[in-house]
Amino acid sequence: MLAFYRRLYPFKSVFGWLNHDHAPSKLFTQREFAFTLQGDVYLRYNSFDNADDLKKQICKLNPTRFEIGPMYSARPRDKKTVRPAMFTPQLRELVFDIDMTDYDSIRTCCSGADICKRCWVFIAAAVRVLDKGIRDQFGYNHLLWVYSGRRGIHLWISDQEAMELTDEQRRALVGWLTVIQGGKEMHKKVNVRQGSRPLPPSISMALETLTDVFGDLILDDQDCFASEDGWRALLHLITEKTTAERLEKKWTAESMRSSDERWQDLKKEVKSWGKDSPQRANLVAAMEDIVLQYTYPRLDAEVSKHRNHLLKAPFCIHPKTGRVCVPVDPSTIDSFRPERVPTVGQLLRELDELAPAADSDAIEHHSADWERTSLKPYVEMMDRHVTALMDETRRATRMKREKDISW
Repeated sequence: MLAFYRRLYPFKSVFGWLNHDHAPSKLFTQREFAFTLQGDVYLRYNSFDNADDLKKQICKLNPTRFEIGPMYSARPRDKKTVRPAMFTPQLRELVFDIDMTDYDSIRTCCSGADICKRCWVFIAAAVRVLDKGIRDQFGYNHLLWVYSGRRGIHLWISDQEAMELTDEQRRALVGWLTVIQGGKEMHKKVNVRQGSRPLPPSISMALETLTDVFGDLILDDQDCFASEDGWRALLHLITEKTTAERLEKKWTAESMRSSDERWQDLKKEVKSWGKDSPQRANLVAAMEDIVLQYTYPRLDAEVSKHRNHLLKAPFCIHPKTGRVCVPVDPSTIDSFRPERVPTVGQLLRELDELAPAADSDAIEHHSADWERTSLKPYVEMMDRHVTALMDETRRATRMKREKDISW
């Protein structure tokens, strides 16, 4: 880990991303960093003057991971010397967390901490829906998706308007995006259609994308309704009781039907009711809810609601897998494979094969060694994101200057 921090971790890129400018500002100097050390020692309310200051402390502490919090009204390291009322979170990226374990009740290939390319499709679908929804509905542009290193993905939104959201506004925004609600004991977790009203436009657009995902992922690949537990879970979501009873009788007698066959059975039941009948309308709404319940993004809402929430920094190493928490391009999310993400051991071997370091002093000066490893495309992706943020900052500064001059 120490060699990784000294030689490979892209401190300058992370600094630019958090600071939105080349010269250190409050966005960085009053930003909280929290470190997890060996033995589960947790150090909060650290802050730094610049990227070199951050690197020096991290190389000194050699944390297993570190997390990033908000920009406070004072430097976090001065927390004990300022009045509590003068130490409040001011700005913070809008963040989201999607974890594969939230899909355990429906995925059939893996469970718990395990993840494979088959169940990664759940994450890929969530990224596509959420990325498009946030850009279209809220107009945010600076979205950074980061693989968590094991079984999930994080989203950091750095637009100025997103940074300035209050906790109340964040709760409202997350509530707007949340479709799946309820704990394990609740069967039906989606109910988006209010009476005979059409679906909200945002849900309708998501449903168009997710209907195809449902067929490929839920019916074919995962085959979620093949087992008795699976099809009985499906029946719990059919609110039209007569139809549910008929299907239960049929599926009990024909236990070897595939998920696709059971879904076709449900479609036939819908068509058996008159076009204008309330039963048919209820069944159509139930089918839409089912598609959403099995494929819509499952958000950890608490992560997004509070400005003072800490989230693992990009390019950290996941302690269980050794993989780097790398940025991910949402346009190619379907082809992303967690198992192909470089590990810390792999990266250090790549460096050793190229040119073994002569001594520890030489190691300290290898600030861009990542360029010679498989970490390079991921850092370059981050740098493109940083460039866009800094361009936005320059435009805002220029507009403010021109406005001041005009007066």
